Amino acid sequence: MKRRRDYLLLLPAFVLSMAVVFIPGVMTIFASFTDWNGVSLNFHFIGLRNFSELFGDKIFWRAIYDNVRWVALFLTIPVVIGLVTSVLLLNRRHKGLYQMLFLFPYVLAPVTNVAVWQNIIYNPIFGLVGYLNRQGFHIPSLLSDMKTALYAVAATDIWHYWGFLMVVYLASLRQTPEDQVEAAKVEGCNGWQLFRYVYFPNMLPTFKLMMIMSVINSFLTYDYVYLMTSGGPAHSTEMLSTYAYTFAFASLQVGKAAAIALFMSFFGLIASFVYIHLSQNEIMS
Repeated sequence: MKRRRDYLLLLPAFVLSMAVVFIPGVMTIFASFTDWNGVSLNFHFIGLRNFSELFGDKIFWRAIYDNVRWVALFLTIPVVIGLVTSVLLLNRRHKGLYQMLFLFPYVLAPVTNVAVWQNIIYNPIFGLVGYLNRQGFHIPSLLSDMKTALYAVAATDIWHYWGFLMVVYLASLRQTPEDQVEAAKVEGCNGWQLFRYVYFPNMLPTFKLMMIMSVINSFLTYDYVYLMTSGGPAHSTEMLSTYAYTFAFASLQVGKAAAIALFMSFFGLIASFVYIHLSQNEIMS
């Protein structure tokens, strides 16, 4: 009777997972081998043609390159800022107020954050860029320059994201056993040694998880890129997600969009396997 009740309690989660994860995943895999346009009910099986065409598509490889650069940015800048800030706030009074202020951009809608940065910072007439240009700095239009567009969009997303990392890191640091901290202080550890040998080893599992999550989220990024540049100018900010969107809704090549989605899932799967491997090694050690 208890086992039947347990299965009944698990049923809603199972049905939801099937409806929003498993079934759409299977449909995506099937669609990647067809030339389906997303409208008709005719599915023409074309084998690996979508994949072979993508391999010969320069824009597809540019999207992968841009995604890799995006991953590199998000594995360094927000991680360092979030980690340093969390350490600085660890023993500071009113840390709750600071957390709320730094986390505020994360809870805002992406459209709001984009509007702030486009109008107050990047606007070449009324924004900070326009002001600096009037002072003689000659800064180009950051979102329309192929050399700077990706970094300009990334700066907006980093501003939105780093506060979340800071809150997670700070929560993990606060879980460090007090007896370890006190013992290290008695032994004469300075601030850097205390962080390196006491705090960081205790927060390492959380740090690894957030690094893997940053990789997965970077390959799935879409909203800020689409809202600010839509992949332009000249595909200089093209991501796998925006390129898949173009195929699915602009040219109605849903099969090719599904093939790109599988590549996105593949990179996320690799990151998940890396995290599982690191977790198993930590448990064994």
